Amino acid sequence: MLTISKQELQINEEIRDKEILVIDADGTKLGVLSARDAQKIAFEKNLDLVKIAPQATPPVCRIMDYGKYCFEQAKREKEARKNQKVVSIKEIRMFSTIDTHDFETKVNQAVKFLQGGDKLKVSVRFRKRAIAHPQLGEELLERFKEAVSGVGTVEKPAKMEGRSIVMFVSPKAAK
Repeated sequence: MLTISKQELQINEEIRDKEILVIDADGTKLGVLSARDAQKIAFEKNLDLVKIAPQATPPVCRIMDYGKYCFEQAKREKEARKNQKVVSIKEIRMFSTIDTHDFETKVNQAVKFLQGGDKLKVSVRFRKRAIAHPQLGEELLERFKEAVSGVGTVEKPAKMEGRSIVMFVSPKAAK
């Protein structure tokens, strides 16, 4: 199928050029004609004259069913949007004093997110005086990294941000 530039196209009476290169509906070149003659040919075939390459010399126009073309274009764009994968960032928050079962629950949740194709932001928050022992948070993130290593890889390593340590994990590429 013919692809045409995204901007609004000139059709029928909007084409004011003296001479244009005309392409028929089946793709054959009709040659250089005046805009009026090309419009007559298009109307005889009950189709539209559409300027598809205004920057060319002479400008290129095509005889086509413009309504059908617009419908097919919208259909293709909708199909392209449907096939796009939107990657969202999910966040998992833990505290430096997390218990083993809670940790395992967070890991299971993270594995589910990574298998779904989402990226993860894993943060360990420090309450009150726990900020004096950041190594506990780093050890926790190291355990977390090992636990999800089967389905995810670390995108950004652990980094201290305020009262928390943050690490980003992305899903492993499918083979």
